[in-house]
Amino acid sequence: MANAQISLISELEYATRSGSHDKCVETLQRVTDLFLAGADRFTEDHVRIFENVLEFLIQRIEHRARAELSNRLALIDNAPLRVVQRLANDDEIAVAEPILARSPRLTSDDLVQVARTKSQDHLMAISARRQIDETVTDILLDRGNRDVIHKLAQNAGARFSEAGFTTLVVKAGVDEKLAETVGLRVDIPHYLFERLLTQATKTVHARLMALAPPETQREIRRVLASVSKEVAWEVTAQRDFKNARDVVSALHARGQLNEAALLEFAKLHKYEEIVVALSLLCCAPLEVIDSLMSSPRNDGMLIPFRVAKLSWPTVNALLNHRSVRSGMTNHDRENLCAEYSRLSQATAQRVLGFWQARAADSQQRH
Repeated sequence: MANAQISLISELEYATRSGSHDKCVETLQRVTDLFLAGADRFTEDHVRIFENVLEFLIQRIEHRARAELSNRLALIDNAPLRVVQRLANDDEIAVAEPILARSPRLTSDDLVQVARTKSQDHLMAISARRQIDETVTDILLDRGNRDVIHKLAQNAGARFSEAGFTTLVVKAGVDEKLAETVGLRVDIPHYLFERLLTQATKTVHARLMALAPPETQREIRRVLASVSKEVAWEVTAQRDFKNARDVVSALHARGQLNEAALLEFAKLHKYEEIVVALSLLCCAPLEVIDSLMSSPRNDGMLIPFRVAKLSWPTVNALLNHRSVRSGMTNHDRENLCAEYSRLSQATAQRVLGFWQARAADSQQRH
């Protein structure tokens, strides 16, 4: 390696003195060849020697030569780290793409930095990686366009946080192709899978039934059958919230609108008061809470319950109010309890915010 180091220094000095772009490119190719020939044997000290030389040279070459270097280093486990990071942040996607899509040297922090600052093409390249962790997919979902999100949803090696899956399901509500892709992921949380099916069109249902494995097909049939059942809350009945508003607003003004008050309304089966109280506790429109509470599904109600920071006994009392005619079994209740314990405050607030935005958009269109 000592002789190689002397040779590298000599090449570098000659390239620097000549000031020739072509000579820099030629030197870059020779240095890269030498590195790749012994990469599996080099120590970190050896790699740092190449790193210093390559860093110097890539500042003096045009993007086609940088793109070639990127392609050659993309799959090397011990590629010079600073060089790899520099190439990944290159504004030219032809340079950055091979590294972003394939390099094992990039850490999640490196990918997050690129995802926060670079173009949609850079985000698309990251979305193609064999493995992507939750911290990266959260940023991609936040900044990515439709193509990026579709690519990410199709990537079996991408891992999503609870909030990330929530974002996918919400976006799938207005994107049938995305709904099909997300519905076929084996790692989607069960309660979000049910939400996806509830909001999906018949076309999506049919496509999922055609593409899903037998176990998933059975679950799809079960969920759709549950959604179609008649439930207890007289969905079509006209409700008058005026008196309930007066009662609940008075409690709120006295600082007495709390979980205990909501629990009392549940015990007395006062639907209108429950809806108004949840609306105030969640800072959400009355219409949104009414829609969720009168829905044929139980799991959607968990969202405002969690936003209102209700304990499970109070949630259970509210479920009891529904269960008289909804046919909810003990098994259903146990599943809801488990889902409620997993549902975070942040995710619930995010989901409720999405639903509020969708309700507002719907009102504006009509």
